[in-house]
Amino acid sequence: MSDGLFCRLLSTDPRAGRFLSRHENFNKESAVMITICCWALCGLLGDDSPEWTEHRALARPLVEKATAYYRGVQADDGSFAEGDYGPAVTALVVTGLLRNKIVPPSDAMVVRGLDFLRKHAQPDGGIYVPGPNRNYPTAIALLAFHEANADGKYQGLIDQAIAFLKKDQWDQGEGADPSNPKFGGAGYGAKSRPDLSNTAYFLEALEAAGVPKDDPAYQRALTFISRCQNLSGEGANDLAQGALIDDGGFYYTPAEAYNPGGIEANGGLRSYASMTYAGLKSFIHAGLKKDDRRVQAAWKWIQQHYTLDENPGLGQMGLFYYYQTFAKALDILEIDQFESSDGSKHDWRKDLLTALAARQKEDGSWSNPEKRWLESDGRLVTAYALLAISHATR
Repeated sequence: MSDGLFCRLLSTDPRAGRFLSRHENFNKESAVMITICCWALCGLLGDDSPEWTEHRALARPLVEKATAYYRGVQADDGSFAEGDYGPAVTALVVTGLLRNKIVPPSDAMVVRGLDFLRKHAQPDGGIYVPGPNRNYPTAIALLAFHEANADGKYQGLIDQAIAFLKKDQWDQGEGADPSNPKFGGAGYGAKSRPDLSNTAYFLEALEAAGVPKDDPAYQRALTFISRCQNLSGEGANDLAQGALIDDGGFYYTPAEAYNPGGIEANGGLRSYASMTYAGLKSFIHAGLKKDDRRVQAAWKWIQQHYTLDENPGLGQMGLFYYYQTFAKALDILEIDQFESSDGSKHDWRKDLLTALAARQKEDGSWSNPEKRWLESDGRLVTAYALLAISHATR
C-alpha cells in the first residue's frame, strides 16, 4: 500500500488517526483495517451522528471567517506577527488552519507561512529569531511542520527541532539535578525559568514527533509537571508547595514564587483553569493513565470549575489560551459529555463553539479586551480559537 493512500485513509477520519497515533505497533495494513472498522463503528460509512453534524455545522462558518481574516493580515514575508514572536505566532496560525482541514498544506497562504518558518531554522536545530525566546517557537513550529508533513517533506526539520528541544530541557546539563524544582521543565529559552505552559508545548512536540513514551525526556517532564500540581502524597508533588493548598489543580511554575493565580497567605500557589487543563493533558502526553491519582485529582478540580464564561481563577485573563487547553485536554481524554461535580451534564464541544461564535468579530478574528499575555492581538488569539475548534470537531 502506498504512503499516499495510507495517509488519505487516516485523514478521512481524524478520530481514527488520533487513536492510531497513540499506538506504535501497527503496520500500515493493520492500521487501515482498524480505520475501516472505526468508520463502520462510528457510522462514518453513512451519515455522521447528529451531535457531530451539529458541532461541525457550528464550527465551519467560524473557521471560514477566520481563514478569510488571515488571508488579509499575512505579511509579504509569510509571517503573521513581527519580531521575536513572528515564528511562534505564525506557527500557531498554520497549525490551527491545517488542523481544521479547511485549507490543505498546498494552500498559498500556508505555504508562505511554512516558508517563513523554514527560513528561521537555525544551525542548532531550533526555529526562532536569535534571542532569548528559543524553545517556545521551536516547539510550535514543529507542530506546524508535523501537520504539513504527510509526504515527509519536513521530516528533517522535525528531527532537528526535537533534538534541540530535548537538549534544552532542564536537567543535569543545565545544572539541575532531580531535586531542583526546575528539573524536567522547559522555558522560553535556554536556561530561562521553566513553566508549565512551555513544558506542555514541549510535550505536544515530543508526541507529534513520535518520540517513544519510554524516552527519558517524558519522565523528566513528568517530575516537573507533578511539581506544578497542588497535590501531596505518594507519587505526587514532592515539594512542600504541594501540600499548602492540596486541591488537585495546577499553577504556573514551582521554580519561583510567581503565580498569575495569586498566592495564599500560607505561601500556597492558587490553582487556575488554563494551567490545570494544560497539566492534565500533559500528564496524558507523558504516559499517565486516567486512573492515576494525579490525573484523578486534576479531573476533580476541573469538575468543580466548569465554565466557558471565564478562565476560572483568572477571570477574563488568558481566556482564549484557556479555550485551547480546555479543548485539547477533553479531546485527549476522549470526553464526550462533561459531568460537573454537581451532577450537571454538558456538551462541552457545543458550549465551546457557542462561546466562540458569540465572541467572533465581523472580520473573522477574535481578541480579548483583557490585554494580558498579548490576548488583545487578534492574530494570536484567532489562532488559539482555531486550535480549540479543531479539538472540538474531531
